[in-house]
Amino acid sequence: MTTPRDLLLISLELTPRHPVERGDLSLALAAAEVIDLLGVEAVRLDGDRIVPGYLPGLSDHLLATAAESLVRDAPHETVDDWLWRRGRGLAEAYQAVLEDEGLLTRQRHRGLPFRKGVAVPVDSPARWRAADRWAAQEPVLMALAAALGYGAEPAEQTPGVVDEAVTTVLATVSDALQELAAVRQRRAIEEAAFENIWRGE
Repeated sequence: MTTPRDLLLISLELTPRHPVERGDLSLALAAAEVIDLLGVEAVRLDGDRIVPGYLPGLSDHLLATAAESLVRDAPHETVDDWLWRRGRGLAEAYQAVLEDEGLLTRQRHRGLPFRKGVAVPVDSPARWRAADRWAAQEPVLMALAAALGYGAEPAEQTPGVVDEAVTTVLATVSDALQELAAVRQRRAIEEAAFENIWRGE
């Protein structure tokens, strides 16, 4: 299993402090991919730029796809640019793969048999491993989940994370999530103002 898979499974098990949008989860999954690629030395960071290394034989299809999609020409891609590019629709992609693998199932709505239900993890070794990482308070998983609104409030510093490159990725995804929240807030204000004009208020 990988950190993105574990993060998705955990996100489907826990109740967040606030509603988690798909775009937020996608950004966090893209950050988790970079962190896993750093762990297998498929990439390194030069400042905030992702420099590809060798392509290891990755058994996880989505992580392998992430490694293959890296920008290999200088000056390379920043972590922020990666999050926005790779993160587009990533939550749906991971969920679809986990459903295909039988790791997620859909709970049917009572009285609405033809409507797709909510995705929930099935009892499986993958679910147990994700739960074990969460119970052990694995620092990277906890930091990503906290940034999304699961568990404790995200701290200024991430206890237990000593790798400078990982810290950079975590800080960048936190900034990206705040930027996305600000965009949503602006749109909500603009839409409310537009509706008020039509109502003559």
